[in-house]
Amino acid sequence: MILTGAGVSAESGLGTFRDKDGLWTKYDLSEVATPEGFATDPAKVHDFYNARRANALDAAPNAAHDALARLQAARPGEVLLVTQNVDDLHERAGSTRDVIHMHGALTGALCATCNHRWTAPRVMSPEDRCPKCTAPSTRPDIVWFGEFPYQMEEIYTALAQCGLFVAIGTSGQVYPAAGFVQEARAAGIETLEINLEASDGSGYFDRALHGPATEIVPHWVDTLI
Repeated sequence: MILTGAGVSAESGLGTFRDKDGLWTKYDLSEVATPEGFATDPAKVHDFYNARRANALDAAPNAAHDALARLQAARPGEVLLVTQNVDDLHERAGSTRDVIHMHGALTGALCATCNHRWTAPRVMSPEDRCPKCTAPSTRPDIVWFGEFPYQMEEIYTALAQCGLFVAIGTSGQVYPAAGFVQEARAAGIETLEINLEASDGSGYFDRALHGPATEIVPHWVDTLI
């Protein structure tokens, strides 16, 4: 089981969140990444995610995404990617199966009234109506602060059954994902961190590889296949 975070997509030009120049230093997360913020100013929230969606759609998968897709192709059915990222770069690199977006995806739209989901247009607005119930309450299909991540039961089942847990490009600060390594460690599962530098949870991993994801991940994948 491989958990990926913002550090995997950073070299594709997508901003990370919690470093000194991260996205959360430029925006008030309570205004753009909470249900309350959306209720207060849906236009502002849509503008924020429209910009992120455009950035993600214009980006290209990098060597780390490509390597992970190559690993899945070489070991079919043996590699589950769980990503905290809301871009679709894993899929565009070729990881079309066994990918869980625990925090949702910019490519998805969600009706806040009836929970219907559909493919998001490039630009969304508060006036957009749900194609199912017609309510003008469409929002990005993103897990906001205070909401429960997607497919957690499936994730914990996979974590309990895996032989190796790897975290790539994660800060080790966002729960519940930050706790996965502790769950794995308690179950006696081998753990590996691949990151630009040590994360807040580095002490829980059996070993670590530090450096740019586009350099470290392809080399690590080569050792496996």
